Amino acid sequence: MGTQSDFLVGLVKPVGNADFENIYRTELPRLYNFFRYRVGDDQVAEDLTAETFEKAWRHRERYRDDLASVSTWLFTIARRVAADHFRKRRATLPLEEATRFAGSQTLEEEAQERAEFAQLSALLARLAERERELVALKYGAGLTNRAIAQISGLSESNVSTILSRVTHQLRAQLENES
Repeated sequence: MGTQSDFLVGLVKPVGNADFENIYRTELPRLYNFFRYRVGDDQVAEDLTAETFEKAWRHRERYRDDLASVSTWLFTIARRVAADHFRKRRATLPLEEATRFAGSQTLEEEAQERAEFAQLSALLARLAERERELVALKYGAGLTNRAIAQISGLSESNVSTILSRVTHQLRAQLENES
């Protein structure tokens, strides 16, 4: 009769080189945008994205497809990387420049968009850590409420309620400040 360890080894499905390359191509933009929303700095977002993929690569043999999708596994790693980053910095960085502006915009349109985004960034910086993270997962990474619930450990209903409340709150604050 096999041991529990033998049983668990049978459940682990290592991510192969070809699989990892496909995962990288698919998940890179979402992870990068998650970090852009979280830290507000493109260069730091690139570094944290690279760190996330490096950790995933080093620990790819630990991935268990019976517990979570690859995306959920990666975002769990990304959340830990972000937490480590903020712990090292001991301060939350303001959200800045998390969107790229279209080249077809006039300077006036671009300036207006930058001003609106700066206003939104200031409002996001005032949110509680958990709310900022949920906003980053939803709007930065483009994850579904179900995926966010799996990553955050909250119920899908709770994720939906928090995001709805935060969105209404931000809209009201934006209208009041306009």
